[in-house]
Amino acid sequence: MRCIQRAGTALLMAVASATGAAAQATGQSVLEVYFRAVAEYFELPPSEVSILGQWRLPAEEIPVVLFVADRAGVSPEAVVALRTSGRGWGELARRYRLDAAQFHVPIPESAAAGVLEGAYRSYRSLPATRWREITLGDEEIVGLVNLRLLSETLRRAPAAVLAAAGGGSWVDLYVRLMRERSGPRARARDAGASGAGARP
Repeated sequence: MRCIQRAGTALLMAVASATGAAAQATGQSVLEVYFRAVAEYFELPPSEVSILGQWRLPAEEIPVVLFVADRAGVSPEAVVALRTSGRGWGELARRYRLDAAQFHVPIPESAAAGVLEGAYRSYRSLPATRWREITLGDEEIVGLVNLRLLSETLRRAPAAVLAAAGGGSWVDLYVRLMRERSGPRARARDAGASGAGARP
């Protein structure tokens, strides 16, 4: 995450010129919860990530910006500039030499992939050595990055996250799973859990 940290607060302020439509649609308190998860995953201060919510992008695309920037070794500003100019995530992935293997999140072979069924059908149809041949759509890339984010920050198996997804916003799904996790039954379950899904 070094390249993101080098971007610094000045970069984040430079691109924070308008409140995102997602903030208006989902409510600031929901976004704050989600952005805390983004901050945890990308090892950024929560105050800086909250500024990212003012980019002219849907909230659930913000972790994709940071993921692509980190993997490609470029600044988030460069990724945002290309994305807001109309470039698709698939096009940006190819530009930065990120293939489908780098977006893949492992789930059991027999697990239902739900909203990401198309992506996992492609993964399952080819050996891993040929995943670079897979072309992922924008929604699939956003979904896979958010699946990784939710799974690792909530310490919940990716298949379980997918099972809970109903095709709505990944932001709302995170908040819903977070509330479930903080309930009495979830606390008792987590007390005996091994922490599967934690980031290595």
